[in-house]
Amino acid sequence: MEVVVHPSPPLKGRLWAGGSKNYTSRYVLAATLAGGESVLHNPALIDDAQVMMDCCRRLGAIIEEMPDTAMPLGRQRVLRIKGTDGRMTPPGELNVGNAGAVARFLMAVAAHLPAPTRFVTPYEHSLGKRPHGDLLQALTQLGCSVSSNQGRLPVTIGGGVRQGGRVEVSGAISSQFTSALLFLAPLLCGETRITVTGEQVSKPLIGQTLRVLSQCGIILETDADLRHFVVPGPQPYRAGDYHIPGDWPGAAAIMAAAAVAGATVTIEGLYGDDGQGEQAMVEVLAAMGANITFDESGHKVTVSPAPQSLKAVAFDGDKATDAVMAMVAAACLAEGRSRFYNIENIRYKESDRISDYCRELRKLGVEVEEEQDAIVVCGQPAGYAGGVTLEGHNDHRLLMGLTVVALRCRQPVRLTGADHISKSYPAFFTDLISLGANIRILD
Repeated sequence: MEVVVHPSPPLKGRLWAGGSKNYTSRYVLAATLAGGESVLHNPALIDDAQVMMDCCRRLGAIIEEMPDTAMPLGRQRVLRIKGTDGRMTPPGELNVGNAGAVARFLMAVAAHLPAPTRFVTPYEHSLGKRPHGDLLQALTQLGCSVSSNQGRLPVTIGGGVRQGGRVEVSGAISSQFTSALLFLAPLLCGETRITVTGEQVSKPLIGQTLRVLSQCGIILETDADLRHFVVPGPQPYRAGDYHIPGDWPGAAAIMAAAAVAGATVTIEGLYGDDGQGEQAMVEVLAAMGANITFDESGHKVTVSPAPQSLKAVAFDGDKATDAVMAMVAAACLAEGRSRFYNIENIRYKESDRISDYCRELRKLGVEVEEEQDAIVVCGQPAGYAGGVTLEGHNDHRLLMGLTVVALRCRQPVRLTGADHISKSYPAFFTDLISLGANIRILD
C-alpha cells in the first residue's frame, strides 16, 4: 500500500485513542498464562496484537473477539480469553510476524514448555535483523538450551526449564528482555533473582509490565532503579476483567500533526496514570510553544492553534521511546536546533530509527544530523517543497513521523510501504483524513 500526502488545510475534529499496543500484548499473554476466563476491554486491534493472539492460541488459549457496547463507536470490541493455567501446549513452531515484543516474551515463556519451540519470521529485513542474544544468553543461565542465527531469528528454545535461580540480563538494547524474564519467572519453582547489567533503557515499559503482573496477582520485589527483581515461584496468574488504556504513542503522532498544522483537535481516551512514558509528548510540545492541554479528569488532550511558530527543544528520548519519531517530526517545523538524545536503542527497532529516518527526512530537504544516540534537527517553520517519494522501511513509527512532516510540504509526498502502519495504528491515515488532511490511500 502507498499513500500520497497532499498539502492540507488546518486539521479540526475529535478522535478516540485506540487501545495501547504495549498493554494489549502484555494482557493477552498474562491472560493466556492464567486459569479461568479473562476479559480485555479496549484492546488494540492491530497486527502485533493479532500475532500475539495467534501464538497464544497455539499455546492452548481460547480467544474470542466480541462486541463491547461500553466503548465508543468504532472501538466496540472486547477479548475473552480462556487461559491455560500455565499448562501450555507445545506448538513446535511460532511465526511471530514483525512483532519484536511478542517474539521475546514468548521465547522466555517457551523455556518452560516440555518440548522445543522454533521461532520464525517472514520479515527477514526487519524483525529478522533485530538482536535477541542478550535474552538468549539469560535463558541459558536458567538451564535452557537455545540455538539461533547469531542471536537473530530463526531461534529455537529448548524448553524444560522448571527451576528458578539467579540470572543476569543486559538492559542496554531493549527493555523487552527484562520484561520477558519477568513473565517467565512466576512459572518457575523457587525464587528467581533477575539482575539487569548496564543501563536499563525504556524503563517506562518495564513499569507497564510490572503493572500488568501486579493486576494479574503476581507478587515480586524490585528496587527504584528497576535493576534488581526477586520473583517467588511458582505463582498462578489470575484471570480478571481488565481495561486497556488508550495508546499514547499513536496519539503522540496525531498531536504532532495537529501542532504543526494549526489545528483544533481533541484526542479522548487518554489516562495520565497508566505509566506510558509517551505522555511526555504533551510536555515537549508545550515547551515548543504549542497550545496544548491535557485534561486528566476528562482523559483528553486538546491542541489549538498557537500564536507563533514552534520553538526548538532538547529532550531525553529514552523517557518516551515510541514518541521520538513524532517529536522529531514536530521539530522539523520548529524554529531553531532541536536535539533528541539517549535514543541509541531505537536503532534496533523495526528499522534503524536514527539512520533510516534521517535519510528519508533529508529527501524532503530537512537539515538533520545523526549521532550514535541522538537526532539533531534544524527546523524550518515555513515547511518544505515536497514532491518526492519516501520509503517507510517496514516501520509504523517512521511512517507516522514522515506523514506529519509531509502535511507541511508544498507539493504531494508519496509514502511507500504504508501498509506497515497497521502494526500499531491501522486507522492512522483515515483518522487524519477525518480531521481534514488531504491524504490519498492507494492499494
